Amino acid sequence: MSNENTTIDSIAEDSVTDIPTSTERFLTFMSDGLTIGVSTNYVTEIITNHTITIIPLVPDYVKGIINLRGQIIPIIDIRLRMGKPSIDYTSTTCIIVLNIDDTNLGIIVDSVQQVIDIDKAQISPVPTENHQELINGMISLSERSVLLFLDHEQLARVY
Repeated sequence: MSNENTTIDSIAEDSVTDIPTSTERFLTFMSDGLTIGVSTNYVTEIITNHTITIIPLVPDYVKGIINLRGQIIPIIDIRLRMGKPSIDYTSTTCIIVLNIDDTNLGIIVDSVQQVIDIDKAQISPVPTENHQELINGMISLSERSVLLFLDHEQLARVY
């Protein structure tokens, strides 16, 4: 299989205008029909078509490990980690490699969307009756679209 890697900078918009200090860039991705964002501060790269080596005696959401330029990175299927049903991987399925507190971790997502600037002051807590594991906030993007925010610290703690 060939490796097709994309650095986060190549996805981000080239022009940066006057951005408020509370604004942060988020990479958005889809998982089980949900739009989820993760801060680009934690995204190392996006990988497609990489061979995952399966390892025994791990939870079902840990799909295995990859060797990325000599570095061993555990791979988690974010869909399974959030308690959602498994699906077959498609051509849009990819791995987002995160670096959280010097721990590298890959998450398998259904598809990557875009990089957007979000005013962190506008992020609301998730209502308790709709609380999703690994989600720590939300914001309305449009009348019919909500962006959820990945709790990267919880992900790194419990993988």
